This record gives sequence, C-alpha cells and structure tokens, in this order.
Amino acid sequence: MKERIIIVNEKDEVTGYKERGSLKQGDIYRVSALWITNSKKEILLAKRNKNKSHHPGMWGPAVAGTVDEGETYEENIIKECEEEIGLKNIKPLLGPKIRRTGEYEHFTQWYTLTIDKDAKDFIIQEDEVEEVKWFTKEELIKSLNDSSEMFLPTMKEYVGLFK
Repeated sequence: MKERIIIVNEKDEVTGYKERGSLKQGDIYRVSALWITNSKKEILLAKRNKNKSHHPGMWGPAVAGTVDEGETYEENIIKECEEEIGLKNIKPLLGPKIRRTGEYEHFTQWYTLTIDKDAKDFIIQEDEVEEVKWFTKEELIKSLNDSSEMFLPTMKEYVGLFK
C-alpha cells in the first residue's frame, strides 16, 4: 500500500489523506523543513536528485519532506533528517510556519539546527539528495542573484526568514 499524505484546509486542519503522487490542483498538504547552520554561520544546502518530481537538480534546504499520515511536523523532520543526510538524535528548534500557494500548495513548518560537521561526513540518501554543501550567507546571496535557476524558486525568501 502506498504511503498517504495529510491533506489540510487553509487553517492547517486535517481534512483527509491522499496516496502519495495523487495530489490534485488545490490540495493543500504539509511539509517540514530544516534550516541547518554551523558555528561559522554557514548554511547547509542540499542539491535535489535529478529524478525528483518537484524541482529536480536544484539547491534547497538541507532537509525537507512531505508529512505522512500519522506523523507530526516534528516527527517528520526528525525522520527525514536521518534518512536524507544521516543525522540521528537531533533536537531541532521550532521555527516559522509559512503557507505556500501556487503550483504546489502547502504549509511548511520550519525547524532550525546548528551543527558542526564537514559536508563530506553527511550520509546522503542518493535517490533524494545528490550532494550537500556549506554556503556562507554572502556566497549564497551572490549565487541566488547570479544563478537563481540553480536554486528552488523560494530560496531568497528562505534566506530572509533566517537572518
């Protein structure tokens, strides 16, 4: 049986469930995302696998995932963090929740985490993530201005959320 994702209304109240891959225009779902920084204030980003249906091959948050039936936002981000980049036993801090409308409609509950670890030491799930890289804020802003097509369309907004 396919996993089911949570469908919500405009107030983020659960209204039902749909099998992954069966969303229709207007369905609102839940996403959890993790903004990871280190003690040097660098930002960890992940390059999405080229086979992903949403934004393949683009740089985005280090970890993000659609919340499945029976999960909370926090349970989802902890699971995704372990699966996608190999971090276990994390204690993320609650960040902002934002509503995204447009091609994809969802609530994203953000979490933050500070960790000092070399990019090469993350254990990435290759069918989800091609690579991870630490960016200085200056480098990220310059890259977003010079090569925005390499990043999720919403990355400039995310950088602004976490000053």
